[in-house]
Amino acid sequence: MNGTLTGLSAGMNPEEETTVHLKDAGPEDAGPEQEDAGPEDVPAPVVPEADATEADVSEADLDQEDQEKQPMTGGADRAEDAPTAGGEEAAAGEERNNGSVNLKIPEEEEKEEKFTGLNKEELMKVAGTPGWVRTRWALLVVFWLGWLGMLGGAVLIILQAPRCRELPATNWWNDGPLYQIGDVRAFSDARDLKGVEQKISNLAQMKVRGLVLGPIHEAPADQVMSLSFEKVSSESGTLDQFRSLIQAAHKKSIFVVLDLTPNYQGSSGPWFSNVSVTNVAERLKSGLVFWMNQGVDGVQLSGVERVAGVVPSLWTDIRAIVQNGTEERPNKRVLIGVTERSSAEDVSVLLSSTGVDLLISRVLCPGSTDAKDATDATELAQSVQLLYSSHNQTKLAWSLGGRAEGHLASLVGPALVKLHQLLLLTLPGTPVINYGDEIGLMDGDTKFPRMLWDSDGKLNGTLQERSAEHLACLSFFSALSELRGKERSLLFGDFLLLSNSSSSLAYLRVWDQSPRFLAAFNWAEDEAAVLQLSGAALPRQAAVVFSTNSSVLPVDSSVDLMELRLGPGQAALLRFPYTG
Repeated sequence: MNGTLTGLSAGMNPEEETTVHLKDAGPEDAGPEQEDAGPEDVPAPVVPEADATEADVSEADLDQEDQEKQPMTGGADRAEDAPTAGGEEAAAGEERNNGSVNLKIPEEEEKEEKFTGLNKEELMKVAGTPGWVRTRWALLVVFWLGWLGMLGGAVLIILQAPRCRELPATNWWNDGPLYQIGDVRAFSDARDLKGVEQKISNLAQMKVRGLVLGPIHEAPADQVMSLSFEKVSSESGTLDQFRSLIQAAHKKSIFVVLDLTPNYQGSSGPWFSNVSVTNVAERLKSGLVFWMNQGVDGVQLSGVERVAGVVPSLWTDIRAIVQNGTEERPNKRVLIGVTERSSAEDVSVLLSSTGVDLLISRVLCPGSTDAKDATDATELAQSVQLLYSSHNQTKLAWSLGGRAEGHLASLVGPALVKLHQLLLLTLPGTPVINYGDEIGLMDGDTKFPRMLWDSDGKLNGTLQERSAEHLACLSFFSALSELRGKERSLLFGDFLLLSNSSSSLAYLRVWDQSPRFLAAFNWAEDEAAVLQLSGAALPRQAAVVFSTNSSVLPVDSSVDLMELRLGPGQAALLRFPYTG
């Protein structure tokens, strides 16, 4: 039986209570109903009688000590005495109170089995089963179907996308402006070839692609016997200076073209008389070989119609020396012809008959040495259209001014310099710029005025009152030249004439899916022009990229092409995107 004795020891504090739990595991206490007994079924503790002696209490204490010395899981005799209650309680892991100590006899925890995958042998057995084979083939089919679907989608997108046009074959002389220096003495303070070399960086900043130099060979005026193609004139410098100039230009990716016009200082014509043409052309052949070996990238000759017509066989030899590449010089070399003819029909015929790579003419300033008085936009548009339709634009060259004509500002007036810069740099073909035209240099008593260079905000101390205009003109030219080199529509795009009158002109430059550029001009000095431009290729609005008068037509502003207004002497370059 279970009993609880509570006693007070002598000398103990009556408020201190000692509780002893005694458990007698008799067979009568191990009934099944006890297992389900709740807390309310536990017997109440037996209170000792009031007359219990101190000896009785001491005996109870000893009994408690003996029981505490027994193993907490119970002895063998207790297991025999209570096989049912003790064993079932131990197996169930239930908690019971033994004295003041809670005892828990846990059963052995069940081990949780975890799946760690198949080993090699099991995997090999599974891989060979029919189910695995079917699954494997199903996954492969799904993979390939998905891959083929993506490939088909990509092909469909490519087929539906607009096809890009193949880029045309161009040459280095089509990539940027050609810059002419007719007299090296006027180009720098050094007044020789060394001074030209010192300004190569300035040409590179303007995105110049080729430098057309000279003539610099020794050729006294109208003295055919004193002509020496292989000798540099003392006024121009030395051969060593020329070699150094070639190296400096090539480092800046600028090609050097040498003007070898025989009688460039005389009045009897570029090839002297008809009698001397054969002799001069024969001597030129050896001179060409000499300068090719110095590293020049091309040759310019004036009066090509004369030598090509009088001695065609020698002209064929001259062309072959310049235009045919060699193993040592695989890059193409350019042969530039110069003619005084201004008729587009005559220029077209010469371009075909002479076989030159470029032909510089007076097409843009017909009828008069004063282009300002002779500008007729209708005639100009017709000339450009004829040459463009008759020849590949890689063979077209556009120029205003030169050795014989002088500088642009003197020909058209300072107010129209930017307008003509925009014309030269947006026409289909290669622009040829005379030195100083980038700043609006004016001729004085010579057609080879001294070049003005910016130094500490001043232009060599001369014409300081016009320095702001010169710098603005230079900035306009440089930015426009850089844009031309970047935009395919301006480099080799199609030319579409939109509108022209006696004083106004508008045309479009288009290449494939690149941005489109519209150039518009008004040559009238006193009247504004209103251009009504429309068509399937034109949107309603376009953005201003360049304007010769930004106060009237600001850059980055949007304009209505149905009513494009240009002030007197104004030009603008507009841009709009490809829309499909």
